[in-house]
Amino acid sequence: MVEEDESGGRTIASGCLGLEGSDFQCRDTPIIHHRRTIACCTDEDFCNENLHPTLPPLKNRDFVEGNIHHKALLISVTVCSILLVLIIIFCYFRHKRQETRPRYSIGLEQDETYIPPGESLKDLIEQSQSSGSGSGLPLLVQRTIAKQIQMVKQIGKGRYGEVWMGKWRGEKVAVKVFFTTEEASWFRETEIYQTVLMRHENILGFIAADIKGTGSWTQLYLITDYHENGSLYDYLKSTTLDSKAMLKLAYSSVSGLCHLHTEIFSTQGKPAIAHRDLKSKNILVKKNGTCCIADLGLAVKFISDTNEVDIPPNTRVGTKRYMPPEVLDESLNRNHFQSYIMADMYSFGLILWEVARRCVSGGIVEEYQLPYHDLVPTDPSYEDMREIVCIKKLRPSFPNRWSSDEVRSPLK
Repeated sequence: MVEEDESGGRTIASGCLGLEGSDFQCRDTPIIHHRRTIACCTDEDFCNENLHPTLPPLKNRDFVEGNIHHKALLISVTVCSILLVLIIIFCYFRHKRQETRPRYSIGLEQDETYIPPGESLKDLIEQSQSSGSGSGLPLLVQRTIAKQIQMVKQIGKGRYGEVWMGKWRGEKVAVKVFFTTEEASWFRETEIYQTVLMRHENILGFIAADIKGTGSWTQLYLITDYHENGSLYDYLKSTTLDSKAMLKLAYSSVSGLCHLHTEIFSTQGKPAIAHRDLKSKNILVKKNGTCCIADLGLAVKFISDTNEVDIPPNTRVGTKRYMPPEVLDESLNRNHFQSYIMADMYSFGLILWEVARRCVSGGIVEEYQLPYHDLVPTDPSYEDMREIVCIKKLRPSFPNRWSSDEVRSPLK
């Protein structure tokens, strides 16, 4: 009888030598764990029918231990495979939860470390101004506010992103959510709003800024005062004005622009700033009928110490319809800050025209229209605007009856 071990070698288990010329007739055991026993005979034809080979008792301890190790390895591999499958399933469902979560959910935080209970936004801002910095709330306070905001509803959308109405401790705030491609605009606007001595009643009140993100999404937030009347553009479309209301809108707007343009000299002074994207959609109307200037993502600063213009690194440009001739024909002197001031004043003149049209005089009022509405398409190109403004030198028309209007006649 022959026994085959685990390595394939064979040992003689019992003699089974036949006569020369005779055929061995053999039978072996089923293969179990690589051990086989073979029994042979040559007595007669089909003599192997009576053979019943059996495995001898194990005598090799190393083989037994090896078999145990083999089983342990199989168990380890099985356990590891199960764990790997569980980890993959966990990661998959976690990713799905992130995809289905609200896009602009900042989330409520319970951490009140930096803002004591009972403090309002007005209290916090007044404290920051009295502290002498004049450049907005401390960074940790801003980040805490941003984390505690509850988003309520979307109220606007533009090329930079979206605007939401949110709440912080019951107070309404506006949350500007920038597209990730507009990070440069977010950074610039945050920087301008936090300029020393920037706060003014006719410039949109800045509250906080924060940037949050994970591996799959990034959110850029700019949190400001909320004004339910919306932009001057929206307000004029739905509201007619008397002379007093018209002057209130105009005077408050130019007051904010004047503060923006003015350099304040002091130990911690304010640089002169030009807006570069003035239009009725970038001016907000407050509850008391006054205006404040918003959207400072394209603003430029004048560094008087070095006589340099600090131009933002983003690639956005202003709104074509409101661009002055020197911008349209590319003759603006980019190294001379006064050029940007003059460009702002041209754009502001068009805004005054929009406001004046909505003033009732003698029971007559014009419907709301954008500047050059009768001369260029709804979405004019550079070439459209350049041809009208620079080549043909046309400007928005004034109704003849404005000449006899004491308030609007100076606009002609």
